[in-house]
Amino acid sequence: MRPTASILHLDLDAFFASVEQRDKPSLRGKPVIVGGIGQRGVVSTASYEARRFGVRSAMSMAEARSRCPHAAFLSGRFDAYRAASSIVMERLRRLSPAVEPLSLDEAFVDLAAGEAFDPDAVPELVAELRADVTRLTEGLTASVGVAPSKLMAKIASEIEKPDGSFIVAPGTEKDLLEPMPITVIAGVGPATAARLHHVGITRVGDVWRHTEAELVDLLGASAGASLHRLSRGIDDRAVSSHRENKSVSSEDTFETDIVDRTELGLICDAMARRTAERLRRAGLSGRTVTLKVRYHDFSTHTRSTSLPAPTDQTRTIVAMARRLLDATDVGGGLRLLGVGISGLADWVQDDLFAQEAEPDADGVLEEAVDESPEPQRPREWSPGMDVHHAEHGDGWVWGRGMGLVTVRFETRHTPIGPVRTLRADDPDLAPGHREPVSHPAGTVEE
Repeated sequence: MRPTASILHLDLDAFFASVEQRDKPSLRGKPVIVGGIGQRGVVSTASYEARRFGVRSAMSMAEARSRCPHAAFLSGRFDAYRAASSIVMERLRRLSPAVEPLSLDEAFVDLAAGEAFDPDAVPELVAELRADVTRLTEGLTASVGVAPSKLMAKIASEIEKPDGSFIVAPGTEKDLLEPMPITVIAGVGPATAARLHHVGITRVGDVWRHTEAELVDLLGASAGASLHRLSRGIDDRAVSSHRENKSVSSEDTFETDIVDRTELGLICDAMARRTAERLRRAGLSGRTVTLKVRYHDFSTHTRSTSLPAPTDQTRTIVAMARRLLDATDVGGGLRLLGVGISGLADWVQDDLFAQEAEPDADGVLEEAVDESPEPQRPREWSPGMDVHHAEHGDGWVWGRGMGLVTVRFETRHTPIGPVRTLRADDPDLAPGHREPVSHPAGTVEE
């Protein structure tokens, strides 16, 4: 165990929804729900105003609408999220070269790897970091935990959430963990929790009454040993830098273009299984599944979907890859198909100790999102997307249908703007803002 509280975990609060509230003045202080807008869509992020109505991440969008029908339902703007994330990650790298992003909105930092680390100055360092995040991102907030290990730092960041911080002093881990529900331990999902509840384990402290051998009998060798160790706050994993640039993937170029969707589905499943096997051999898990396709005209596109937490389960990865393929037009035939996993981590949080089970719709954090480099076609207006009108200026899509699109003309740097309904094929309406927005940190959001 580390002798000092030197591992920091930062988690941006309700990240996607908070970015939307920041950039859309009319939504500040109001319920905002970001996710898949379609019939099978799920909630990616809900603002704290929406959470008061019981809306949560991974809930079906249909249920979210029934719980909070007056919320703003937006499809998401990943360019804006990535721009905000890059500002925060750059600020973290000023603390230490050892930064391990887990996703766009959270990361670990090994403070001891930085220059002249002073354990006594951690409270001041955390306060300055949180203030800088808000200033540099123009209004976003972060919750921060600091502890002797990654496990405890992540738990600590949840204790005073949102917009708070908690520091775990070395030697206090067991006292802090004892009354907490068993599900705070990374990897204990619903299936594992149910199995543990059956033998009387509902709190972390209950685990201590069982020997490692008993836990191994109940959960298996690796899982039982891990739970025995983690329940005592013992976690010697190091912060791994640059993980955000790594991925595991499989792809194949076909001798002749394949048009048949059934055949492509079988190939996709095989590639996803192969990718999952490579992931496990490397001792890794991942959050984002990406499907890559190349058409007969050599144009290449990718579609991605992310899970609530890292996974290495084959069935989950296969199901996500197949959903992406099902949402892809293959009518003209494919020359190449590939499946990749990114957002890598050396831990699994979705249900580390459970047997593999068939995933369901609530296992998806983000509905399939097209992340191909080509600009969105003007008629594909999505709620929340940025637009520019030759006469009215910059704004965002409020809604669409019946050949019309409703736009609220405002940006983060303007007051609440007017709402106008236009023809969906209005030649003066185009995706994106006319000019990039400069950030205080010197970066640019496009």
